[in-house]
Amino acid sequence: MGISDWPAHERPRERLISEGAAALSDAELLAIFLRIGVKGKSAVELARDMVAHFGSLHALFGASLIDFSKVHGLGAAKFAQLQAVIELARRAVEEQLEAGNQLNSPQAVKHYLRLIFGSKTHESFLVLFLDVKNRLIATKEMFRGTLTHTSVYPREVVKEALACNAASVMLAHNHPSGTPDPSESDLLLTRALSLALALVDVRILDHFVVAGHHVHSFAEHGQL
Repeated sequence: MGISDWPAHERPRERLISEGAAALSDAELLAIFLRIGVKGKSAVELARDMVAHFGSLHALFGASLIDFSKVHGLGAAKFAQLQAVIELARRAVEEQLEAGNQLNSPQAVKHYLRLIFGSKTHESFLVLFLDVKNRLIATKEMFRGTLTHTSVYPREVVKEALACNAASVMLAHNHPSGTPDPSESDLLLTRALSLALALVDVRILDHFVVAGHHVHSFAEHGQL
């Protein structure tokens, strides 16, 4: 039985309109995104297959086209649509921050970083450049590496901070295949960057390590 044959109060789209998006399950939200199912399966059933196959929304959003297409009924078109939705969400958050919203809340920063790092399979080192009121000036990927190592050059970070006229920065990198716990080299790098930036009167407010949904804050753990 297709979703159009369901009672109106059970259909995901009608429920979203009447109750709000937060009332729907992951599968129901995905079903609205899919719009239609495949032969023998409604959009909701196909969405449940997606959730079961990937195990989490984070894994689904970070899946490659090859992995995404392993679920019957999914392919390049749906993959492109999903990536577009994820990128729009990231840009919406960034737009708010660049419009003047202060980054005083660690949770706001963590949410922003999860969106940025969510689909990256390589290790990446980002710097968030802030003005004197902690408003975002720019977010820049300064260095990119393999799954296990990224070479970070303090001189380049200092140069970019001066170019942005930044008063402070937040550092962030990901551990694509590990935990958010910082390594000894992460701690040493943070100290080296702190010393280098202090020479030009730029403070490091925090350093975040992102691994999936988990984000480690150096500031929260007294590691700055």
